[in-house]
Amino acid sequence: MGKKVALNVLYNIGIFLCIIITYSAIEHARYEYVLACAFIAGILITLKVKLIKEVKGTEKPGAKDLK
Repeated sequence: MGKKVALNVLYNIGIFLCIIITYSAIEHARYEYVLACAFIAGILITLKVKLIKEVKGTEKPGAKDLK
């Protein structure tokens, strides 16, 4: 489970960096960087959603009763 948490943090950092780079690239009119960062951010978001679904799927059956 620790590896999945670390992977989630890595995805969050990657998405955050893409947002910062995209903002800077728009200010400097470097649209090739915007395109590249949008593509990478899309991949990272897709991987993050898959990871979240996988983690939710591994919940213990009795955990839903506690809510």
